Amino acid sequence: MKHTLIPQENIRIAPYTSMRVGGAVRYLYRPETEDQLVELVAGCKAENTPYLVIGNASNLLFPDEGYNGVVIATGGIRSITFENGLITASCGVSLSALSVFAMEHGKKGLAFAFGIPGTVGGGVYMNAGAYGGELSDCLEYAVCIDAKGEKVTLSGEDLRLSYRHSRLQEEELLLLSATFRCEDGDPKEIKGEMDKNMAARKEKQPLEYPSCGSAFKRPTGYYAGALIQEAGLKGFSMGGAQVSEKHAGFVINKGGATADDVKALLAHVQKTVYDQSGVLLEPEIQIL
Repeated sequence: MKHTLIPQENIRIAPYTSMRVGGAVRYLYRPETEDQLVELVAGCKAENTPYLVIGNASNLLFPDEGYNGVVIATGGIRSITFENGLITASCGVSLSALSVFAMEHGKKGLAFAFGIPGTVGGGVYMNAGAYGGELSDCLEYAVCIDAKGEKVTLSGEDLRLSYRHSRLQEEELLLLSATFRCEDGDPKEIKGEMDKNMAARKEKQPLEYPSCGSAFKRPTGYYAGALIQEAGLKGFSMGGAQVSEKHAGFVINKGGATADDVKALLAHVQKTVYDQSGVLLEPEIQIL
């Protein structure tokens, strides 16, 4: 490859993921610019090397057997600018940092993102949301690399954003940056909303344990956590993985969990809830 980045080799991925599970990956690269990311992807394609681009791996479950290819972690690509009333953030900018930046510039509409552990790249990929807001509410356009390695600019409409879904999940498109148009607001009021949301997170969510956040998508007309609790699964464990006693919508790593533990628990929850309520829960966690 033409770049000068030195990878970490045969490194255990678990410490770099929110769930703290997963085996060794062959090569781990940490680019710090969008250009380095583009070069890495182009190099992998030219050499037919399997590769995976991740943000904070806050919603990803790596297998216990690891990944025999290149993993590119974008968390070091953190450019964020404010120009002509628009906020442009690189893929590796954390959603919390995006939220704070918007508040500091008197822009409302992204307070919901404060406390979401993902990055802008992963956030747009999943159309991340919380507390009644989603990135699609403010997303103006995104710059991506397409399958040919060429840069394309896609509007929010082009990205086909819906609940926990985007076109990035369907096609070979890699997000480099996203630009947001937000309404003007009072920084003090926005900060108050952010603080209120964070207090609610701390009160209701098991933030003291490794997890991938909400384990299942919200089924139409129901709440996943309520269905799981009604099925008597709150606190249920398989190996080191447990349905949180604090919030049944979360699967946590209680200590020493493996990816297989988490997958087995997710499957057990799905089956039990379906048998009891007829609702098939769809994992929100991306399982590799």
